[in-house]
Amino acid sequence: MPDANNILNYINSKTKLLWIETPTNPLMNITDIAAVAMIAKQNNILLCVDNTFATPYLQNPLDLGADIVMHSVTKYLGGHSDVIQGSLSMNDQSLRDQLYFIQKSCGAVPGPQDCFLVLRGIKTLHVRMQRHCENGEKIAYFLRNHSKVGKVYWPGFEDHPNYAIAKKQMRGFGGMLSFELKDDSVEAAMKVLSSTKVFALAESLGGVESLINHPASMTHASIPREERIKNGLNDSLIRLSVGIEDVDDLIDDLKQAVG
Repeated sequence: MPDANNILNYINSKTKLLWIETPTNPLMNITDIAAVAMIAKQNNILLCVDNTFATPYLQNPLDLGADIVMHSVTKYLGGHSDVIQGSLSMNDQSLRDQLYFIQKSCGAVPGPQDCFLVLRGIKTLHVRMQRHCENGEKIAYFLRNHSKVGKVYWPGFEDHPNYAIAKKQMRGFGGMLSFELKDDSVEAAMKVLSSTKVFALAESLGGVESLINHPASMTHASIPREERIKNGLNDSLIRLSVGIEDVDDLIDDLKQAVG
């Protein structure tokens, strides 16, 4: 996906939908939405973009040619870790009607209280995302300069493979980032995970509070280790959802946890 042209190798007569996520979870890879949209249209295929990490505040895939945009509303749109919901957005009325029929038939309709919580969260999306971005940038650079950290995955670094694309299609780089320890072991990662005091250990993301996560044993635990390592998800990989707390408190927390 980082090179859109690679997709051409996998399209055949049965391909009906391209599904991309950018930035990706948890390695923060960036895909050129406009380039993929062009490929999709040339092959009469629908393009859906999971825009959960970026949110509509930082990235608008429909404007870049996507047909459908998906959000895990549970995350940034709700913003307070108190609702479970999802959303699909599109520009095409016919496509909307087809998806609405499925929603209506299956009963995937959120309750009024859930909708209220999301509408409340959206009112502060812009100020929260600004703070997530500010804090995320400072923590990314702090970790990159830490003697015990091996690699930091964050699309705002100028040497990120698709930095130019991220800068072109996003208004900021968000509050999600991952890092590996030089001691690439589950034990080393667990020591960090059990030592944070401000970052809470949890699988979710996108809330006002900062969360820390270990993909190998949590979100991606079902993937066989060999397959996980082949895809770059090493044993010590730690994912952070940087919240809106005071950034100095967050850095101090990571400083004492990483050692």
